[in-house]
Amino acid sequence: MKVRTKKYDAAEFLTDDETISAYLTEALESDDPRYIAKALGAVARAKGGIAQLARDTGIAREALYRALSDAGNPELGTVLKVAHALGVRLSATLVA
Repeated sequence: MKVRTKKYDAAEFLTDDETISAYLTEALESDDPRYIAKALGAVARAKGGIAQLARDTGIAREALYRALSDAGNPELGTVLKVAHALGVRLSATLVA
């Protein structure tokens, strides 16, 4: 008997605002730009997809796919537009 697997997609588990907030907070605290970009992409897919995000931000769909991928490195302006379109506010806290 063969074992069937499928690629893990965090977007499938981002079903409510609390989970989305916790996921993005974890990504931001990682200090890993690629993880943060990938997390924003997962939230975008969970909230209606990249095509909808492209319409909401005015950024080309292809550019968003690239920026929010594993290898993505979006500019801060892109991150801020995406966060705003997703209804997310980034905040800062002092590190002790």
